[in-house]
Amino acid sequence: MPDLIAQGPSSEHRWRRELPTITRSTGVLIGRAEADWNVPWDSKISRAHVRLTLMTDNRVEVCRETNARNPVFFRGKNTTKFTLVPGEHFVIGSTTFTLANRPGASDCNSDIALTEHEFDHAILRRRNFRDAASRIEMLTCLPDLITSSSSDEELLVRVVRVLLQATPSASAVAIASVDTNAAGNIDDDFAILHYDSRVPDEEGPTLSTRLVRKAIERRESILHLWSAAANENQAFTSSDEADWAFCVPLRSEACSGWAIYVTGGLLPDESGRLESSLQAAPSTLEDDIKFAELVGTMIANLQQSRRLERRQAAMRRFFAPVVMEALAGRDTNEVLAPREANLSVMFCDLRGFSKRSERDSEQLLELLARVSDALGVMTRHILDTDGVIGDFHGDAAMGFWGWPLQQQDSSLRAVEAASRILMESTQSLAETTFGFGIGIATGRAVAGQIGTVDQVKVTAFGPVVNLASRLEGLTKLFGAQVIVDHDTAMALKESRDHQFQLRRLALVRPAGLEKEIEAWQLLEPSKAGVQVLSTEQIASYEASLDAMIGGDWSKAYDLLHAIPAWDRPKDVLLSIILRNNRMPPDDWDGVIKMPKL
Repeated sequence: MPDLIAQGPSSEHRWRRELPTITRSTGVLIGRAEADWNVPWDSKISRAHVRLTLMTDNRVEVCRETNARNPVFFRGKNTTKFTLVPGEHFVIGSTTFTLANRPGASDCNSDIALTEHEFDHAILRRRNFRDAASRIEMLTCLPDLITSSSSDEELLVRVVRVLLQATPSASAVAIASVDTNAAGNIDDDFAILHYDSRVPDEEGPTLSTRLVRKAIERRESILHLWSAAANENQAFTSSDEADWAFCVPLRSEACSGWAIYVTGGLLPDESGRLESSLQAAPSTLEDDIKFAELVGTMIANLQQSRRLERRQAAMRRFFAPVVMEALAGRDTNEVLAPREANLSVMFCDLRGFSKRSERDSEQLLELLARVSDALGVMTRHILDTDGVIGDFHGDAAMGFWGWPLQQQDSSLRAVEAASRILMESTQSLAETTFGFGIGIATGRAVAGQIGTVDQVKVTAFGPVVNLASRLEGLTKLFGAQVIVDHDTAMALKESRDHQFQLRRLALVRPAGLEKEIEAWQLLEPSKAGVQVLSTEQIASYEASLDAMIGGDWSKAYDLLHAIPAWDRPKDVLLSIILRNNRMPPDDWDGVIKMPKL
């Protein structure tokens, strides 16, 4: 593909970019700002000035944008639309745009007279620049120049331009890449990522793929020297002005197979002999190679950093922010390794899903969208309170707090998440007729990366996880939206940082468990249009519960009648009392035994 070269009034006002084939339909927009390719140094160029469209045979159609203020000159005439071929140029303001063919690469094995020099990068790094002041000045500008690159393409454009300016004897600079795992021909495993030459209207030197491969294989910078006059048909860099080429490999996984390639010519000595200049070249070019090594290191470090950022961005889809915070700067296996911790676990189930799925069997996609929205409410508030999504079970989600970072207020965070879920569901999900049932339990559990060799996930397991699931199941029986265990309730009572009301519901023993559970209801705060229990009514319910546990069911029955008729948990206790004619069974131990659901 051909390249477009933009050259402004100063040597630093320049870039060279390859016209990509994917823009055949839309073209490439050139302007001063906010275009595909920007020319920020020329005030005569509008924000969007011309659009280039790649045609067949490497020809390019150039069209001036309707809002462009200044003219476009092609072949000395003000033109709004024209076709450009390699070697031709057009002018806007003080900037010349030249279309040039990109040179290829050669891998010829014919014998040529050359000498090879290898530079150990560790030794090269310890040597000082001969012209240290100018080199250091250029190096100080590099970090900002490189890190401010908005894309890999922009990064390569800037780096090649800097190297061309910093190497006076260079005729061309390129960033090349090879497939380090392939052993095929040039077309299969060699690519020129970016290329620029000092003279834009001439075909630049061809790259040596053998030199690039050798430098990458050895992981050291290599310099090749030859006499162009003595090798008219030489197979390396083919240019009458080229006497040398060096290649610097980028030693980073993020830039695997990348290398900086620089080629140029030498001036004859005072006696007009080129051979003496060739003999001195390894020493003469050492500063240029060292500079390219430093630039390569900066590129490799930046690409490695960007690679890690992309990995983290991908991981954020699977890990909660609190997990990502724990992973920062630490070994992943160490952070995610399963370990015991004090956790608060929440099970949040969607109510009404089964009935809706039967009723809306002809509109399952619409139903799925609503379920996804409801699950999104759950997960968002779990994550916003620094919780971790442990798993999804159909129309339910499991989250937990207290891992990977210890959270002393894990119970409060879990309850806060539950409260937010209920609040948002009341406001935004009323039309879906979905409700929520939430169970929260606090205790010891194992959390971390758990699973088989084939499939792993970050989750938690242990009795407290099972307990949270059972508490969520109890919400259906008691008609309560949120039920928590004793430890969670006590943590809330001891905390001064909450405004939640609690009611002790009952002692229950779910099917399959040997130990009873003290279940507590998290009550909604008082608000307009919502029926809530008063402090006195809560006290009356808990007094009736104590009487029922103690075997005085007549007293319990009388106290329960002080509770409003709309209260569902009261009905559960009354139904048990009435089924037994207000007399506790002979084996009554104060615990309500739950049947299998």
